[in-house]
Amino acid sequence: MKTLGGLQFWSDVRYFREWRIQRHVYTGHFRLIDPKNHRFAFGSLETCLAKLAEIKQSNNLAPMSGKAVIVVHGILRTSGTFAAMCPALRKAGYAVIEFEYPSTRFGIVDAADDLRQVIESLEGIEEINFVVHSMGGLVVRASLKEHRDLRIKRMVMLAVPNQGAEMADLLRWSYTIRFLLGPAVRQLVTDRDGLIPTLPTPDFEFATIAGARGHQSGFNPFIPGDDDILVTVASAQLPGAADSMTVRAFHRFIPGNAAAIDATIRFLQTGSLRPDGTRQPIPRETEHSPQSAVE
Repeated sequence: MKTLGGLQFWSDVRYFREWRIQRHVYTGHFRLIDPKNHRFAFGSLETCLAKLAEIKQSNNLAPMSGKAVIVVHGILRTSGTFAAMCPALRKAGYAVIEFEYPSTRFGIVDAADDLRQVIESLEGIEEINFVVHSMGGLVVRASLKEHRDLRIKRMVMLAVPNQGAEMADLLRWSYTIRFLLGPAVRQLVTDRDGLIPTLPTPDFEFATIAGARGHQSGFNPFIPGDDDILVTVASAQLPGAADSMTVRAFHRFIPGNAAAIDATIRFLQTGSLRPDGTRQPIPRETEHSPQSAVE
């Protein structure tokens, strides 16, 4: 049976060469779908795992190997967010894993648990990297709180509200917004006692790319400082980043921005966003050292 691949009701929990086992967010049932989103099994996790093992054997599928990039989308989005990014990553030699999760149906911690299961299922992969957009970066950070895979090498964070999203502060009291965006929208706020301040900073190399107008007033007059309409440059910063930069783009379009794509691949390969190899790191905050600004 042909499916839609997940959208906002199914979450990936296992992955093998574009075959995915997904869990339904409401019923808890599992299904196995192929690279073209056809369903091959439905029911328990054990049923789907058994069917996948049968398919591996009958099709003589070799184990996975090499370097992988897991792309993680943000709220109200799907992996289609990376439609321009994924082909470029594949051309650069990476196996691309498009993690799907129902971003409007459950919270950041639940998504992080499913991401952890996907990572653990990547047997044979020698190196894991991440490219994340918006809330997707918080999902990765939340996953690191419970599990740290030693194969993880680098991550590029695209417009991730690492300090919370001021727009979420404005919208979280709206019943309509809460209905449309689900529980995660209340976790995106800039509350010092909220979820985001409890998330760990990655202990591997990562870079931040923020969307900006290039002017202190930004694109959005309702939030302070330069911004990409939804996330400010200041919020996208995360102390400890090995490199950082901005691109002139709206929030939604940053993963498809040509400069962002080039910089992302360059960082994954070399550890620098810029062609000349220079870096603009964001120093970790200390009691006497405030967070530095990016360009």
